[in-house]
Amino acid sequence: MKPDTRTQARKRVRRIAGQVAGIERMIEEDRYCVDVLMQVAAARAALDGLGKLLLQQHVETCVADAIGSGRPKERREKVDELMTVFSKFSSIGSR
Repeated sequence: MKPDTRTQARKRVRRIAGQVAGIERMIEEDRYCVDVLMQVAAARAALDGLGKLLLQQHVETCVADAIGSGRPKERREKVDELMTVFSKFSSIGSR
């Protein structure tokens, strides 16, 4: 992973952890359900953003390297891996 992507990912993970801790506090404080749900939606959106960042990094480095490698088996493995990831991410908008 590129150093700048790693830095961005760490920042996002820390922010997400803070959001989740905030949700836990809201539940403990018996806050209004809709307020808690809005924070859950915000945390999901933040996780989705992190996933997109990591996916982009993976495509730009690992997948691009495999495609350019001239090794058919490596290319096939990376494409299969990428399709698995896409299938997991395709359900993001359908929750």
